[in-house]
Amino acid sequence: MMPESRNRFQDDPSRVRITDVAKLAGCAPATISRAINNPEKVSPEKRSRIESAMLELGYVRNHAARALRSQRSNMVGVLIPTLDYALYARLVGAANARFSEAGISTLIATFGYDLDAELKEARLLLERGAEALILVGDRHRPSLYELLDQYEVPFVNTYVFNSKSAYPTVGFDNSSAAAKAAQHLVHLGHRRICVISGIIRDNDRTTRRLEGIRGELRKHGIDLPDSMVAESPYSIASGRRACALLLSRDGAQPTAIICGNDVLALGALIECTAKGMEIPGDISVVGFDNLEYAMHSNPPLTTIDVPAEEMGADAADYILGKLSGSEVATHVSVEVQLILRNSSAPPKRAGAHSDSDV
Repeated sequence: MMPESRNRFQDDPSRVRITDVAKLAGCAPATISRAINNPEKVSPEKRSRIESAMLELGYVRNHAARALRSQRSNMVGVLIPTLDYALYARLVGAANARFSEAGISTLIATFGYDLDAELKEARLLLERGAEALILVGDRHRPSLYELLDQYEVPFVNTYVFNSKSAYPTVGFDNSSAAAKAAQHLVHLGHRRICVISGIIRDNDRTTRRLEGIRGELRKHGIDLPDSMVAESPYSIASGRRACALLLSRDGAQPTAIICGNDVLALGALIECTAKGMEIPGDISVVGFDNLEYAMHSNPPLTTIDVPAEEMGADAADYILGKLSGSEVATHVSVEVQLILRNSSAPPKRAGAHSDSDV
């Protein structure tokens, strides 16, 4: 049994009140109540002003506090970018198993890699009674951090590890993890390496992975110009298009491709094969995440293994510790490792360098 604690969303002089929202939005408190409970009765222009005021002030509607009889909701929210990617499902599943053992329900929301949408979904989770949040990455709108601080909501950033961060983290160093892929290809003798990255904007994981690849290549005197990098949404079709773009650019053909995740890597495998290229004879392909199909692709995919279940369980343990008042480690690291399969090998193209050249 979890010990009782006060509900963070009960009325308190230090909390934002509906009258504060009304004042900022230039509306009567009754109009704010109508916008919350019967939005169809309020004009779109007023609703927009009210929503902006609520976001600016960090106002959280108190549905949960009115509905609950106890001081606890026994609910925790998990905010992930998408349900379409298996790795996030594995993290959520592991966290949910831990919470279920403790008698806590899991509320799940997605935000489509849009940080403004993430902020709105976080507010909705809190309004529905979530006592704590599990987040992905450490790049969030400042308003989200302010909201969590204002209501003293425990949270943890996953898929990232930074022992110097002011915020709790459970995960790994994305820069170092991606550097493992670059180092592997360099040691095989590759010098002409290109990258299919996920979309970098508002995504700290893709940003740091690209930084890690560039940094590792730089150690070996290898430049990674922008012309050798293609950003792509996470889908097989998008991975194919990005691969085709990179292969069509002027200059010497790349002998290896590093992909931001296994979905993009599968797209690259399909595109290279469609162009009649032998893998890994003509070109090596490396992925990231080690999804189940990576070992069943043709050829099986060399990739970086990310222990999503371990991250989910560790994140849940952190939240459970905070809710129970226990001492818990603020930063928890999980190990990622390079999985060698048949999609990578030394280059066979003319002019390729050997291990002795790097």
